[in-house]
Amino acid sequence: MTDPASSLAYDGADGILANAPYRVGAVTLAVRDLDAVATFYRDVIGLAVEAEAGATVRLGTDDTTLVVLRADPDARQWTRREAGLFHTAFLLPTRGDLGAWLRHADAAGIALTGAADHLVSEAVYLSDPEGNGIEIYVDRPSPEWQWIDDGSVVMRNEPLDRAGIVGAATKPWVGMPAGSCVGHVHLQVGNLDATERFYADLLGFNVMCRYPGALFLGSGGYHHQLAGNVWNSRAAPERAEGTTGLAEITLVAEGAIAELVRSRFRDAGLSLVEDGDTFVVRDPWGTCLRLAPTP
Repeated sequence: MTDPASSLAYDGADGILANAPYRVGAVTLAVRDLDAVATFYRDVIGLAVEAEAGATVRLGTDDTTLVVLRADPDARQWTRREAGLFHTAFLLPTRGDLGAWLRHADAAGIALTGAADHLVSEAVYLSDPEGNGIEIYVDRPSPEWQWIDDGSVVMRNEPLDRAGIVGAATKPWVGMPAGSCVGHVHLQVGNLDATERFYADLLGFNVMCRYPGALFLGSGGYHHQLAGNVWNSRAAPERAEGTTGLAEITLVAEGAIAELVRSRFRDAGLSLVEDGDTFVVRDPWGTCLRLAPTP
């Protein structure tokens, strides 16, 4: 078997992911109850409030914004049958960090919606107060990932070794540790073929894994920075404006990648909106993606 990532050093969020042509910068959510949702991301998820300005709260770690909350009290509640966010996935640096978070969640009575060993990673799932999905996970070192001859990575849903993860914790949870990031964003989409045309053919992501009802898209040898599934949203139309949930994803892209995407959109006669040193495109379901240059 071939391993396209075997020559890449990996050290948590500072290895393959940090050096990939694409990585997720921040996820912006439209919410009805700004105070309640901001408190959840601060106290439960462990993000620090970085800035509050009117109807917007920015939260993150290491002075890096990971989540932006925009208040829209009159927004219609997004439903799970629509295109939009499946989950925002926060990547922690070590297995012990995930164990510490699980101890914190247990002590706080936080209900999980799921947990799985994906072979490339170990993950737990929950939802915020307005139903936005969240994953908190830790990667396995890339030399342990399994590869198929076509260059795709093996991902599965296996039982999570929760006891082993909790046992790996060596210190209490005091907030999301330095080096944490949004490792990936998983979307609900209406059609996988259209997802592949947009995210692979236009944006340039590699199809890293084809899973029943889902497509995992990566850059730079990472298992996925983006994913899309039709488990709840098959044939969903474009999202209506004025709903809660996912408002925007910021993708940090190398300059050459950004210019290539600009050219592809123009050649295809597709619209993009220039906004200073960033530009904004929309996927077939209206999901807004802001491409920002690598700092």
